[in-house]
Amino acid sequence: MRKILVSQCLYGDRIVRYDGREKTLTHPVFLKWKEEGRLIPVCPEVFGGLPVPRVDSQRRGNLVVTRDGRDVTKEYEAGAAEALRLAREHDVVFCVMKQGSPACGSKLIHDGSFSGHKVPGEGVAVQLLREAGYRVYGEEDIDEAARELAAIEL
Repeated sequence: MRKILVSQCLYGDRIVRYDGREKTLTHPVFLKWKEEGRLIPVCPEVFGGLPVPRVDSQRRGNLVVTRDGRDVTKEYEAGAAEALRLAREHDVVFCVMKQGSPACGSKLIHDGSFSGHKVPGEGVAVQLLREAGYRVYGEEDIDEAARELAAIEL
């Protein structure tokens, strides 16, 4: 059975988000994958040593900074490296990551101004995963990801 790397906040079963809230994905296909044991949950922020809850962070170019101005780039990079290690260890076919996140966003991320404005971009972990050749989907792309998985498993 082929495995899929997924953001822990989408997977559920553990609170990892900066604000201490849940964002568990309830799409029927995703829940089926979870039941089958396909999903490998990762949280780059927690892997990098950041607490829950924590001050929110955004990307500013190659840096990741908190709302109060602290540079947490090294923590994000360490967590991204661990996510990549797990993707390789489990030979995942693709990833499903949380949109908007400075670690896991794959299409849009916050612009670094903490104003709520989003711009095209990707999080630190997604960037590393893509550089390593992994395809990354957002949580709204489950149907597309399911079609890819079905084609792979023919």
